[in-house]
Amino acid sequence: MHAPIPALPVAPMTQVRFVDSGHISDTLRVILMSDGPGIAELQADEFQRIAIHVGRPVRLNCHHGTKRHSGPAMHGDIDLIPSGTTARWEMKETDTALVVKVHEQLLGEAAEHCEMQRPGEIRSQFRLRDSQLEHIAWALLAEVQRGYPSGPLYLECMGMAIAIRLLKSHSTAAEQPVLPGQGMPQHRLRQVQSYIEENLHTNLSLREIAEAVGISASHLKVTFRQATGMPVHQYVIHRRVEHASLLLRQGQLPISRIALDVGFAHQSHLAMHMKRLTGIRPSDLYRGKV
Repeated sequence: MHAPIPALPVAPMTQVRFVDSGHISDTLRVILMSDGPGIAELQADEFQRIAIHVGRPVRLNCHHGTKRHSGPAMHGDIDLIPSGTTARWEMKETDTALVVKVHEQLLGEAAEHCEMQRPGEIRSQFRLRDSQLEHIAWALLAEVQRGYPSGPLYLECMGMAIAIRLLKSHSTAAEQPVLPGQGMPQHRLRQVQSYIEENLHTNLSLREIAEAVGISASHLKVTFRQATGMPVHQYVIHRRVEHASLLLRQGQLPISRIALDVGFAHQSHLAMHMKRLTGIRPSDLYRGKV
């Protein structure tokens, strides 16, 4: 068990909002932001928050109401903060998160859709793993980044999907809890993801990753897909594209350098995968067009 992180002095936050859906919907909001170092505080309101850690591991102190957690946040780790709950994060370095806010009204509509007698309350959780929630959140972000090409109906449907997932798997009325890792133990999954994050810039192979965490390549191949919903090589490509997107929005390095730094062979290699996964060209992100 990790020792608690010493409390940080209250300091001004450095906050950069890369993407914010704003008030396009009264019941659903999507934000990609970076905070820290310092202390971020969240006031209680009528929104459930799904906060997905993005990027390299960062050690955090987290408070949700009276609940506390200290330790490293890995890419894909999810914090669930119920409505009506205050929250506080203490960070020694910059932390990036993809946040989806779901209003209580949307949860009520989802409960009616599922014919649930009682919607139940969303459970406060730290470092949750749920590949379905994560995939929906990234799909929502991609829609926001492209300027809502699919129209309001798409956002409504995706918002309903994420609300149903919360009710069915993460509320007091849930039919059954989500089992972290599923085919792979949670600690092993975190080891694999941590190794990938630290070595994105290299020519990663299945055998290398497996050897680094002490399992066979065949076992890694099967259990990682069960745990995350995608093969290892696809996960690596997704992470490279996501990391490149953050660097492109910062605009501090040329596109060719970013492509190499995140592990692509060249700029065209990055452009091909980014266009395929997000529908966006690196040059558009770099110039701030989306």
